[in-house]
Amino acid sequence: MNAVITGASKGIGRAIALKLAQEGYNLALCARSLTDLKSLQSDLLQISPNANIYIEALDCADLPALHSFAKQAQAKLGFVDVLINNVGQYLPGTILEEADDALALQMQTNVYPAYTLSKFFGKEMRTRKSGYIINICSIASLNVVKEAASYSVTKVALLGLTTILREELQSSGVKVSAILPGATYTSSWEGTPIAPEKFIQPEDVAQAVWTCLSLSPGAIINQLILNPSSKAF
Repeated sequence: MNAVITGASKGIGRAIALKLAQEGYNLALCARSLTDLKSLQSDLLQISPNANIYIEALDCADLPALHSFAKQAQAKLGFVDVLINNVGQYLPGTILEEADDALALQMQTNVYPAYTLSKFFGKEMRTRKSGYIINICSIASLNVVKEAASYSVTKVALLGLTTILREELQSSGVKVSAILPGATYTSSWEGTPIAPEKFIQPEDVAQAVWTCLSLSPGAIINQLILNPSSKAF
């Protein structure tokens, strides 16, 4: 089985890559830092020495570069069975006070790459009547956060994209799911006084991805919501 993961070098993306390597997947991974990707590649090959692990450093907001990565991933791996749209950017702020380009910047990372890759790989999945697209959304897709206004807008949009893709591809046997994590302990929470154990862990999100992929062909999870068990949030 072959999978593509965006934003793979840290946090949730890294945890998903490690989980899929444990399950025997070949992987095509992209992120901005080549150093972090090489470190991850080394860890993945320790888990699965015979795996085909393709890495490419790029900014997913650069759509021509992203399209080139998609072509290379297909050339290196063959048919991509699973697409994990994980890359994201979080810029806090209210609409009236945030920078004028805050929405555009986050749309370019949080929505457009998922749209671009879903079109690219979704067409082949539709033809083969097989495949799975999983979008890592956010609890902000349902419960918007006023202190992260434009971020919330983008996550609402990503959930909408997920729903529309599911409607388009369902008759072709292609599954499309959204995972909506609440507060997850990643670098975006650096410096918080809240204890790490109060958070969802990246490995929890990776396990949620695997839960989706482990279901029988006749079952699908439309939306999987993960909330912290603590009331610290």
